Parts: sequence; C-alpha cells; structure tokens
Amino acid sequence: MAYYSSTAYSSRRPAGGRRSGGYQGRSGGGSKGRTKQYINPTRFICSAKMAEADVYVSENSFDDFLIHPTLKQNMMTMGFVSPSQIQDKAIPHGLLGKDIVGIANTGTGKTAAFAVPMLHKLMEDRTARALIMAPTRELASQIEQECRNLAKASGLTGVVLVGGVPIYPQKRDLRHHPSIVIGTPGRIKDHIEQKTLEISKFNLVVLDEVDRMLDMGFINDIRSILDKLPRDRQSLFFSATMDPKIESLVHSFLSDPVVISVKTAETSDNVEQGIIRASGKSEKIKKLHEVLLQDNVAKVLIFDETQRSVESLSQELLSRGFSADALHGGKSQPQRTRALKRFKNSEVTVLVATDVAARGIDISDITHVINFTTPMSYEDYVHRIGRAGRAGRMGYALTFVGE
Repeated sequence: MAYYSSTAYSSRRPAGGRRSGGYQGRSGGGSKGRTKQYINPTRFICSAKMAEADVYVSENSFDDFLIHPTLKQNMMTMGFVSPSQIQDKAIPHGLLGKDIVGIANTGTGKTAAFAVPMLHKLMEDRTARALIMAPTRELASQIEQECRNLAKASGLTGVVLVGGVPIYPQKRDLRHHPSIVIGTPGRIKDHIEQKTLEISKFNLVVLDEVDRMLDMGFINDIRSILDKLPRDRQSLFFSATMDPKIESLVHSFLSDPVVISVKTAETSDNVEQGIIRASGKSEKIKKLHEVLLQDNVAKVLIFDETQRSVESLSQELLSRGFSADALHGGKSQPQRTRALKRFKNSEVTVLVATDVAARGIDISDITHVINFTTPMSYEDYVHRIGRAGRAGRMGYALTFVGE
C-alpha cells in the first residue's frame, strides 16, 4: 500500500487471491499451546469504582511543537489542540531523537505519541525509514489509518505486513522501498527470512503494546528482528505494563531511554463485573438471550473459545433475531476489517469473538463484555473486559460459570 500515491494497499485482497497460510495464529493472537488456568469465579465479581477523572492540563499545545508544516496542518485539520498526557511528555523527547519507553493504558493517545515524532523525522529526512511492530492485525491497521491521516499529502509511502492476506501484494509493495513498514512480528519475520524485507537501513523502530506481544509469544521473533536493525537508530517502546521481560528488552536494545509513565487506574475500574451461573449449552444460550434483551444492553462484545464456537454462537444469535457478526483468526483480513467496521458503526450490535479482539480494538461505546467461556488466564480476562467502560463511561462485564 501507499499512503498518498497510486500504489495499491498490500492489505487489500485481490479478487480470486488465495489466503496465505502458516502465520494466522501468530499474527492473530491465538491461544494455541497455552494451558488454561483455573480462575475462582469470585474474581469475576467486582463493583465498578467510578471515580471522577483528573483533568490533565498539558504543558504544550500541538502548535508549540516544532514539526514539519504538512504534519502540523494535518493535525489542525484533524482537530488536535491539547496533547494527552503521554503525548505531552513523549513527543518533545521523540522530536529530539531520544529513545523512549512509554508506560500508558490503551486509549490514552499512544499512537500519536510515537507517530508525530516519527513522521516528522520521515518528512524531514527522506532517507529515513521506520518499522512499527504491533501484536495484532487489527492494531496494525489502526496504526496505519492514524499514520495515513497524519501524513496526508506528504508523499510518504508505507506497507502493512500481517497474516491472513496473500503475501504476494506485500512483496510487490516492498519493492518500492516504503518509508514505513507496519506489521505483526510473525509476518515481518517471514519477509525478512524470504529476503523481501531488508531492515538494515531502518533507523526508526516502534514497538506498540509490547506487553501483549510478549504475552502472545513473540519474544524470540522480536529479538531476532531488533538484532538485524542498525545500532544507530531511534527506538520507541510503548506498553501498558513494565515487567522483567520488557525491562530485558529495554536494556538490550535501547540507548539511555527516557522512561515516561502516565499509567492510570485500570479501565476495568469503570466496569461492573458479575457472573451468570448456567449448566449446559442450551441453558447458557437461553440466559444469554435474556441478557441481550435487557434495556441497558446497547453494544456487546461476546468472547468464546474457538473459531468454530464463535461462528456457531453468532449464527445462533442471528437466527434468534439479534444483529450479530463474528470475528476470529480464521477469517480473512478483509472479512475481519468488515466485521469490525460494521460493529464500530453500529450496523451490528453484537460481535462474537475469540481473544484476537481482546487488545487493539478501540471502540468507545461498547456497553457490555460477555465471557461466554472463561478466558485462558486472569490477565486475559482483564484485557477482555477493558473493551467496555472506555472514555469515562460505565461498562458491564458478565462471565458464564458452571452451576
């Protein structure tokens, strides 16, 4: 793809094209190979603690930043005025070329925090190139869209490298030496191994949601990729947490980084959490039907365990008259993109998904998260229910457990 020229998007599936195989699980965030943990049902019960959020007063305005005129004009057009806390603290250091470790919750404006200094450098230095790694196809696509809007009319080009779509169009677009490469670690590594992506000249690297990428088992892929980048580069790592594995990456690959932590209370604090006791699939379906009919249920994300069960449940809900769709790693990228778009635009109000949707989806008006099956771990549970209760809203999470 290209941001602002006639080159075709590599994430677009050509008519009659076959799907590429082998890496859908890695780039889609599947749970294959993981052991399911027992979680005491009492941990799924918690009252929401709606606290009045402190209003952050930024030290800068976006107009204060010394950035390329095209980038500044696009930000004005997009309505950027006052930076969020992570943007306010990260962008000045990023513009100075410093390595950054940003610790911040999802939904705090992290994308612009790394995209603004990155795009400024790319616009100022046309020999510069940037590599962005994200845990899921959905997040990679969201980053691409944000960069596309911010870099409009700049002439910068880019490509998205994710699984679930044919690899040939990606190889074709890489031959044009795009300024920006955005992708999941598995598919990026595929291209490196097939010698269709040469990253030795990339002098900007961004890792977004580092914690999630490590949770998904990408640590070896990430290390392999970072090892091949030039020593003289700028590195921007963003994560919701900082654990020993992330610290090890930081010490190994960053040079005297500025650590910026603006982490606030977990999103789940805004979520009223409860359980539904049911035994057997028919009773679960019956009780789910009853929940979906409640007056305060507007937009619902339902998690189930496997691709087959997600398809089955979405079809069952459709047959019962609910406006539903399915999202999982077995769908092609265009199908997944279409399902998310329909859900975001409220063309469907119920989305049934595997954990591929637990991170990287930023839809602010989800009222309910329903765990039709329990998650693999309690951390996965927190990621799931964090899709509700966003942007200061009250959210609800219900988890089915046995009688």
